[in-house]
Amino acid sequence: MSAEASGPAAAEAPSLEVPKPSGLEPGSAAHCLKPLTPNSKYVKLNVGGSLHYTTLRTLTGQDTMLKAMFSGRAEVLTDAGGWVLIDRSGRHFGTILNYLRDGSVPLPENTRELGELLGEARYYLVQGLIEDCQLALQQKRENLSPLCLIPTVTSPREEQQLLASTSKPVVKLLHNRSNNKYSYTSTSDDNLLKNIELFDKLALRFHGRLLFLKDVLGDEICCWSFYGQGRKIAEVCCTSIVYATEKKQTKEDYRISEESMAQNRFLKPPDLRTHSSCRS
Repeated sequence: MSAEASGPAAAEAPSLEVPKPSGLEPGSAAHCLKPLTPNSKYVKLNVGGSLHYTTLRTLTGQDTMLKAMFSGRAEVLTDAGGWVLIDRSGRHFGTILNYLRDGSVPLPENTRELGELLGEARYYLVQGLIEDCQLALQQKRENLSPLCLIPTVTSPREEQQLLASTSKPVVKLLHNRSNNKYSYTSTSDDNLLKNIELFDKLALRFHGRLLFLKDVLGDEICCWSFYGQGRKIAEVCCTSIVYATEKKQTKEDYRISEESMAQNRFLKPPDLRTHSSCRS
């Protein structure tokens, strides 16, 4: 129960007695509703069984549904005990009253309770509290969002849409473990994992400055592609494989220049040098 009363008038205010719940016959005094006296300074509210005691000044201080109820624009009914009945859950009504009194309230930390309070603020048309709750919920959603989201390309059309949607330089890594065209050497799988590890490391380091894409399509086992201004400017296939029949080993080693990407310079082809992660 919340209360708001001060000064001599508070001593004369009627005592707060919880209305008798159920078991009353429809014709009893507690069920005889009558209009709220317009000159009442203090108001007793029964909101879904939750009892609150406040002033007309609090209820009419802001342009809300409560102001419409208690400024004479809408009829307000009371029971025989003088309690104004509001058919609404009283779980967050104390917070609504405190906002009307102070203009701000501590908001619930729990997302579910914050959503419930937003629903009550909307019902009572408390615009300032509505905006506070919406902002708090948005911040919570942003805090839960991934810090580094890497799209996975699943079709050529999707790849074109992703490339067209950004003005940032793009790094794409194609890694295709399901390519059974070749049999791997004993170290090939390790090399593939090192390429994926390098890609993840770069994605975390340069997130926000470059767009990183993962690709699981195509015939290559491992291939890096670099895009600038919407077009491909370099591509490096990193393979260390043995043909199943001819036993010929093909190698192509490379190194991605982290320094050039750090300075956002790889609109020119990157420095392709030997990288230890690509060696057999």
